[in-house]
Amino acid sequence: MEEHEDAYGQLVLAYLEGQRRVREIVERDDGFIEATDGPAGYFASVRHWPSAERQGLRFIRGRVLDAGCGAGRVALELQARGRQVVAIDVSPLAVEVARRRGVHDGRVLAFEKVGPELGRFDTVVMYGNNFGLFGGEAKARRLLRRLRPLAQRIVASTRNPYDTDDAAHLAYQERNRRRGRMSGQLRLRVRYRDYASSWFDYLIVSPEELEALVDGTGWRVRRVIPGEPLYVAVLD
Repeated sequence: MEEHEDAYGQLVLAYLEGQRRVREIVERDDGFIEATDGPAGYFASVRHWPSAERQGLRFIRGRVLDAGCGAGRVALELQARGRQVVAIDVSPLAVEVARRRGVHDGRVLAFEKVGPELGRFDTVVMYGNNFGLFGGEAKARRLLRRLRPLAQRIVASTRNPYDTDDAAHLAYQERNRRRGRMSGQLRLRVRYRDYASSWFDYLIVSPEELEALVDGTGWRVRRVIPGEPLYVAVLD
């Protein structure tokens, strides 16, 4: 990743260094733009996590891959619970922030590049809506099959794209379906000040879509933990 593309990393680094009023801008490919509440959630202690993510911690075991580690909130909590964690993120600055906060093994690596050189994992954790890293239907099936010999379990949070009455979101879902994409397949980029990431696909799915997506990949949905705005799926 080029330095000028690491908008997310610049954001979390600014927050780490004391700039508490920074805002993340998320831009969608239909022109929809939204400012988040800020990066505090990326640094939140476990008591401030969504309830489904807190409940999902009891399904995380053994050696863990934290996919899309961001500022390290999940890796730090799991380390405190005695887990061995490999934390990865495509953002070099986010990995730097995670290491500075105490993450022992942080690596700059895209999720789709995960391979046997990292070793085997008991659990892959994809919190913070990071089921989205699967990107879309074809990519998700490909990556799920790739992960099958590398991990025993996936614990991921996502949100149901249909839990909205926002006309802009509903129109985008319809546009996706017309183009042969999943309703919740988002094309996004992140902006912060004069930094802008490259465009990327990010997938949100309903529980029913999740069941269909994993069918035939060697995974099954063991449990769905409901929550708002995120729910957690446990795949074995």
